[in-house]
Amino acid sequence: MSKLLERFLNYVRFDTQSDENSESYPSTEGQRIFAEYLKNELISIGMKDVEVDEYSYVFGTLPSNIEKDIPSIGFMAHMDTAPNMSGKDVNPRVVENYDGKDIVLNEKHNIVLSTKYYPEILQFVGDSIVVTDGTTLLGADDKGGVAEIITAMEYLINHPEIKHGKIRVCFTPDEEIGKGVQYLDPNKFGVKFAYTIDGGPVGELQYENFNAAKALITINGVDIHPKEAKGKMKNTILIANEFINMLPYQERPEYTENYEGFFHLISFEGGVEKTNLYFIIRDFFKESFQKRKDLMKKIVDLLNFKYGEGTVEVKIEDTYYNMRDIVEKHMELIDIAKKSMEELGVTPKIIPIRGGTDGARLSYKGIPTPNIGTGGYNYHGRYEYIPVSSLEKVTEIITKLSVIWTDYAIKNY
Repeated sequence: MSKLLERFLNYVRFDTQSDENSESYPSTEGQRIFAEYLKNELISIGMKDVEVDEYSYVFGTLPSNIEKDIPSIGFMAHMDTAPNMSGKDVNPRVVENYDGKDIVLNEKHNIVLSTKYYPEILQFVGDSIVVTDGTTLLGADDKGGVAEIITAMEYLINHPEIKHGKIRVCFTPDEEIGKGVQYLDPNKFGVKFAYTIDGGPVGELQYENFNAAKALITINGVDIHPKEAKGKMKNTILIANEFINMLPYQERPEYTENYEGFFHLISFEGGVEKTNLYFIIRDFFKESFQKRKDLMKKIVDLLNFKYGEGTVEVKIEDTYYNMRDIVEKHMELIDIAKKSMEELGVTPKIIPIRGGTDGARLSYKGIPTPNIGTGGYNYHGRYEYIPVSSLEKVTEIITKLSVIWTDYAIKNY
């Protein structure tokens, strides 16, 4: 554990913010640089078969130290940080022996991590907490996961008396823009099952996520001088507002929780003559997911009937699906993760992911991959933080899981 915090603080200083408008893969050069760094670090701690492929996926192997041949297990985390806020020039600070008060992140700009708005932090009084300087995100999502996985592998390498089967690690680019496993070859990963180390607090264990789609609504109108506009002007801004208001307002992200799906308007761009609306659609259940997409198409048809064919166009594209359909056939993965947590005094919290992970798409590529929380809070923004005790505990969970999986596999394969 002595290197864990140092490792994490080093990682977050790499600028690996992904870019959804880029046509390259990975989408930013910083991710390539970080991938090469991680390759060298894996080699330095004694991992085998370490490589960075043409897409900047980082792979490494911890060879088995048992006689029986059992299926390999994998651990994954992503290298990129979210586009929502800058990940450049991250300046992390460790608040030692946290006293339970508001934390001033940036005195100059009056940026404060408030206990009123973020009361979860109060459970870490007396702990050390890594915070930002208020001008960037932190990057615990998911460099916390990267640091935890590498530290767990280093521990197992340094303690050969702990018996384990073959373990593969994989670090992916561009997860935050939905392309994390787009070019990942499951055969190259070479595992039967895997876990992503990503997302929320210690103890979170997830094998359900949204079905997801993106929708581009294009509205075509007619612009003309207002003095002669009667019967001729077709203002796409107003038609766009009609479209938005025909969707159920209570099914927006700010009104939903748990298993409730939503329509989320991401951007609204345009003028009188042309407007584009970009939505994401989310739902846990196949039937209601399809109904959401169908509703958008019906609204388009209605507006075209009202304003003329071709006024409104829609393009809907599925992006990922609920991994529950795959993982629930292998619930031993959940049982093993639960046992690993419980043996370390952690109460498992099995909840659905109101989002997606690399594991969702990887599950549909043939490797069932549930998720274990990284331990951080307030991801994607300036108020992001992670307690040092959470970094340590998740590292212990990964180590313990490797052992329990080995015991299970020896008995069942």
